[in-house]
Formats: sequence, C-alpha cells, structure tokens
Amino acid sequence: MPEFAELLKGYRRFRQDTYPRQRARFEETVSQGQHPKLMIIGCSDSRVDPAVIFDVDPGEIFVVRNVAALVPPFETTPGQHGVSAAVEFAVQMLEVRQILVMGHGRCGGCQAALRRDFVDSDPGKGGFVAGWIKLLDEAREPVARKHGLTGRKAELAMEFAAIRQSLANLRTFPWVAEKEQDCALKLRGAHFSIKEGVLYSLDEETGEFLPED
Repeated sequence: MPEFAELLKGYRRFRQDTYPRQRARFEETVSQGQHPKLMIIGCSDSRVDPAVIFDVDPGEIFVVRNVAALVPPFETTPGQHGVSAAVEFAVQMLEVRQILVMGHGRCGGCQAALRRDFVDSDPGKGGFVAGWIKLLDEAREPVARKHGLTGRKAELAMEFAAIRQSLANLRTFPWVAEKEQDCALKLRGAHFSIKEGVLYSLDEETGEFLPED
C-alpha cells in the first residue's frame, strides 16, 4: 500500500535525522520513565497534531485524541471508558500539573453535532460517531438558536462550546475537582485555527478565546 510506504519514508528520515538528535532524550524516558507535566486532550483530526503544533520533545506531553476532543462526564457505569482512563492515569499516576482541552477550526465532529448528522444511523454508517457527539447535545442548543446550523460563525461557536463543555465535564471527576481546588491542577481551553495557524486560549474570566502571540 502506498500510504504505508510513505510512512516508512518518514520513519527512515526519523531514524537518520531526528532520532540521533533526540537519542539522549529517548534513553532518559526509558530509564527514568515518563514524567510529563501537561496533558492535552485533542481531536483526532489529522491536521492538528499537538506534538507538531507545540514543537515538543518526546516525554513532554501526555496526549489523548478523539473525535472533537471531547471529555465525557464522570460516571462509573459498566463500559469502556477510554478518555476517563487516560484522565485518571494522567492526573493520579503521572500527576500532571495542567490539562489542556484543545479544539480546532473546521472540526467535522463539531459540525456533525451542530447539524445532528448521523442521528439514527447504524454502526458503520455513522452510528458510533452519533453516539459519541451526543455529548454535545446540551451545548449545541444555544448555538443553534443564536447562529443556526450552517455557516462559519455557527461552526466556530460550536467549536468553542465543545471546549467549554469538555472543561465542565472534567470538573465532574472528583479527583480533578479536588486538585483544581487545591491549586495542584490547572485546566485550560484552547482552539487552534488551522487556516491561520494561530492558537487561541480561553480566558475563563471573560469566556473569550484570545490569540496567543
């Protein structure tokens, strides 16, 4: 397959150029383990790789990615809680100091949540996507009422709302809320504009997303 062949080309560049430069860092993470101080919850979108955007070295960030960078609320019902497991591991075992929820522009998951795409679809035809982005049902209502269901203004408002919803859901995890209250953990929201290549950070006092220099 040509796609995998292209990956191998990148791997060979990594082995020739990047790995020799970073070898000491890789060996350190093997001998001493990983000790990232920051967790990033990002979208699976191929255009928004956190390691590329923030230009970080191996071992510096603990990353979980999924459709629309969503965090479900805390719950203990039976099931496969992948994001919750990652949050638990990052906060309780790795003891990260900050969690960044990073959404992005032109997010297909947020667009689907806004327009209610795939509702009532079968698994394999959008059903799994619909079940996941249902997490945004409550957040979409004020966006839809104010901005409608289409257009960049509505999409951007939905992307911002999704970030705020994930931050709110993070605060339903008891150990997250406790550590935030004790100032042992900081929660942050950000939005990466693919078109501009600019990161916007959420000012939780004003609720505005402001560009970083």
